[in-house]
Amino acid sequence: MPLLGGLLIGLVFHWLSKEDSGVGIVHVAERLAYHQGRLPLRNALLQIFGATVSLISGQSVGREGPSIHLGAASASLLGQWTRLPNNSIRILVGCGAAAAIAASFNTPLAGVIFAMEVILMEYTIASFTPIILSAVSATLLTRFFYGDSPAFNVSVTTMQSAWELPYILIMGLVIGAIAASFIHLVGKLSLSFGRRSVLQRMVIAGAIMGLLSVVAPQIMSIGYDTVDSAILGTIGISVLLLIIVAKLLASATAIGLGVPGGFIGPTMVIGAAVGGVIGAIGQTLFPEIVSDSGFYVMLGMAAMMAATLQAPLSALTAMVELTANPQIILPGMLAVIASGLTSRELFGQSSLVLTLLQTRGLDYRNNPVAQSLRRIGVTSVMDRSFAQSNLELSHADAIALLKKNPQWIVINEEPSSEQQTSTTQLMLSAADLARHTAQSSDDTIHLLKIPAKRLQWASIDPQSTLQEALETLNHTHADILAVIRKRPFASDQIYGVLSRDTIDANYHLKPRYTSVIKNDEENH
Repeated sequence: MPLLGGLLIGLVFHWLSKEDSGVGIVHVAERLAYHQGRLPLRNALLQIFGATVSLISGQSVGREGPSIHLGAASASLLGQWTRLPNNSIRILVGCGAAAAIAASFNTPLAGVIFAMEVILMEYTIASFTPIILSAVSATLLTRFFYGDSPAFNVSVTTMQSAWELPYILIMGLVIGAIAASFIHLVGKLSLSFGRRSVLQRMVIAGAIMGLLSVVAPQIMSIGYDTVDSAILGTIGISVLLLIIVAKLLASATAIGLGVPGGFIGPTMVIGAAVGGVIGAIGQTLFPEIVSDSGFYVMLGMAAMMAATLQAPLSALTAMVELTANPQIILPGMLAVIASGLTSRELFGQSSLVLTLLQTRGLDYRNNPVAQSLRRIGVTSVMDRSFAQSNLELSHADAIALLKKNPQWIVINEEPSSEQQTSTTQLMLSAADLARHTAQSSDDTIHLLKIPAKRLQWASIDPQSTLQEALETLNHTHADILAVIRKRPFASDQIYGVLSRDTIDANYHLKPRYTSVIKNDEENH
C-alpha cells in the first residue's frame, strides 16, 4: 500500500511544475516569507489529493500539516479575491492555520498559540482578535458535526510528588536528543534527495515505509490509535521501543523526501512512545514516586512537539486542552522547556520548519524590522496630498494647481528625446513649483527646466506592505514610490506617494538600520 501510494503521488506530481507541487506547513512558511502570504489555489487542490493518498496508503505522515495548508490557503484566497492589503492577508493566513489546528484536535486555544508561534512567528495585538474568532468558529463547527470528544482518550492524572520532577527533567532531555536526531535526519535526507525527481523520491519513501511497516504495522498512517493504546498502557516496552525506531525512520524519510502530509502527528506518536517507555521504566524502578505511564505519554507528546517545532507554548497549551487537567501544567512546563533547550542549545538544531526551508536554499526573514514593516499597509501611511500635471503648464494653471495644497507634483508626460534627461517617471516637490511661480512670471512653465529637485519614482501596488515598499526602493534605486492600481481596461490610478522618510518614521529607523536592510536585500 505505501509503495503503490508513493507511485501514484509521484506520477501525478511529476506531471506538474515544481511551483505547483509545494504543499504543507513549509509551503505556507515560504509563501509568508517571500510572497506576503499569497497562497495559490492549485497547490491547495494538489494538497488535498496528495495528503488523501498518503494517509489512505499508510504513509507515516499526519493530517495536521495538510489541514493547516488548506486552512491558510482558503483564508489567503479569500483575502486575494477581496483585494485586501497584504498585511491583512498575512493575518488571514494565521486565521486559517489556527482554525485548522483547533478543528483537528478540538483545541481552540492551542490553535491560536500555534498560529502565532509557528506560522506567523510573532505575537501582535492586532492579530489576536481575528485569529481567536477563527479558532472559535472552527471549533464550534467541528463540534456541531463531529461532537466535542477529544482527540485522545485521556484519564485525569496528576504528579505524585515534587520528587518526580527530576525524572521528568531526564525525560525532557532524552526527548530533546531524539528530536534533534529526527530534525538532523530529515535535513540530511532533504539535502541528499532534493535534486532527485519527485517520482523517484515518492517511490523510495513508499518502499522504505512498506518495509518498516511489515516489522511495525503500528507506525502506519496517522498513528493516533497507537497513542491511545500507549495512554492506556496496553503496549509493552519492547513494542514501544520498536515503534520509536521504526516511526522515527519512516517519518523522517517521508518528510525528508517530500511526501505530502504533516509532521506534527508523527512527532506526537514518537513522543508518546518515548514517554510510555520512560513512564513504564519509572514505575518499575520507583513505583511510589512515578505516576502511571499515561501521564508520561502526554508529557512525551508535548515535549517532542515543542522540541521539533521549537514551539513550547503551543505544545503546552495543546496538552492542557487535551487532558482538561490544569495539574499537568507544572510538569509539562519542565518537560517542554528541557526538550526544547536540549535540541536547540545542546545539539544546535533549529525548528523543523526552518530546517526544511534552509535545505531548499530559503530562509525565514523574521528580523524585528521586517516584522514591524510588514504589519503596515502602504495605503495607511502614504501621502495623499499630491497632484498630477503635464510636462508644460501655464502660469495660471500652476497657481490653480498649487491652490489644492499638494505635497508632490507627479509629472504625467514623458520627456522627448531632445530633453536632457532620459528618466520617464519623475515627480517634484510642490514647494519648488510654488517658489518658481512666485519668482517668475513666465507664461509657460516647463517642469523639467525650473530649478527643482526632481525625484525618480517607482510604482507599488496598494495591497503592498511597508516591507515590500522598502524592498522596492532598494531594488529599483528609486527616490520615492507612487502607490498605483494597475487597471487592464483603463489608465492606472495613483492613490498616493510614499517616501523613504515615511517608511523610516513608521519604525523610527536610524539611518544605519536602513543601510543594513538595503545591504542585506542586495546580498540576498
